[in-house]
Parts: sequence; C-alpha cells; structure tokens
Amino acid sequence: MLYHYPLDPGSRKIRLQLAQKGLEAELKTELVWERREAFLRLNPAGDVPVLLEQDGTIVPGDDVIAEYLEEVYPDPPLLGEDLEARIEIRRLVNWFDRKFAREVSRPLIEEKVVKRFSRAGYADSLAIRAANHNIHHHLAYVTWLAERRNWLAGEQLSLADFAAAAHLSCVDYLGHVPWDDHPVARDWYARIKSRPIMRSLLADSVPGMPPASHYADLDF
Repeated sequence: MLYHYPLDPGSRKIRLQLAQKGLEAELKTELVWERREAFLRLNPAGDVPVLLEQDGTIVPGDDVIAEYLEEVYPDPPLLGEDLEARIEIRRLVNWFDRKFAREVSRPLIEEKVVKRFSRAGYADSLAIRAANHNIHHHLAYVTWLAERRNWLAGEQLSLADFAAAAHLSCVDYLGHVPWDDHPVARDWYARIKSRPIMRSLLADSVPGMPPASHYADLDF
C-alpha cells in the first residue's frame, strides 16, 4: 500500500518507479494537513509518501522509498549501472526534489492546493508569480539536457526522468507549465507522458479542483 496525495511530487515519483518495475500497490490518499494519528504512527514526520509492505515493513519518505525499491526490486535498475551514472542520476533527482521543489512546485502546490483545502488562508500572489518566473529557468535546463542526451541523465530512462516528470506533471495539472515557450522540454515530457506508466497519474483528479484542459492530452 502506498499512502500518497495526488498532487505530491514525491508520491508521483514513487508511483512511476513502481509502475516501471511492474509492482502493483494499492493507493491510499492521505490528507497530510489533517495530521491523522494513525498515519503519524506510520510516519511521525507526517509526510507522504509512505510505503507499507505486505510483511508490515514501513518505508517512509520518497527518498528512502526510492532507494529501498532499488535494493529490493532491482529490475530494471533506475539509478544507473555504474558509479558515474548513479552520481548523475542522483544529482538530477536532487535538483528536482530540492531546487525545483523550492523554487516552483512547492510554492504553487502550497498556495493553490494546500491552503485551499486546509483553509489555511489566501494564496500568496507574489509566491505564485515567483514560481511562474522560476519555472522558465528550469525548463531551459531540461532543454539543455534533452538536447544532449537521450534521457535527462543519459542514454537510459532513469529515476531522474521520473523525478522531473513528477514535479512537472503536478505543475501541469495546475496549468502553470509554459510548454509553448520551451518546445524541446515539451517534446521530452511528451515522451514520458505517452508511456503506459503515466496513465495512472494522468487519470488523477482532485475533487473540487479539476486539471488543466490539456493535462491528460497526449498531444498537449
């Protein structure tokens, strides 16, 4: 079972990793702002995702789950087959899970989703504007990578692509990805978007907040 939230990038990264490895998991939506006592017993940090194995093993946090899945279910490998590849993949995963999250996805999700459903106040327009500005720099970097490599970290599809797709798909759900300004990045995302592993994510719908009209359209 995977405790997740549909618009949590870390949860989406793990869902893509599970799908690529052919592993099925029951999805249980967790509204982390409710701070459920039963969920806090699974993960005192109160964050999603949390993976609960059939034998009772609890694996909390997307970074920990990602490493766990690579150790326990190594086929196919998504963190690279040699040291140089593993360094580059982890570097890019860190880029999206830290830098992109801090500058783009986290403020947009916090202001437009969490505040709305947790009733924690009004959205900060300055934070949203800053995220809309910052995303251009990140898409330019995706473009730079995609022009030089088959996939973001090299020749093979990897966890780096899943991390990027997880964050961008959340932002795209909200309609804040300027794809027309970054056609190479759009083409890379289209390759990910058209893969069967994305079907579950593209079918996501948050009650009371439908996705952007193009969100599930493979032709944008």
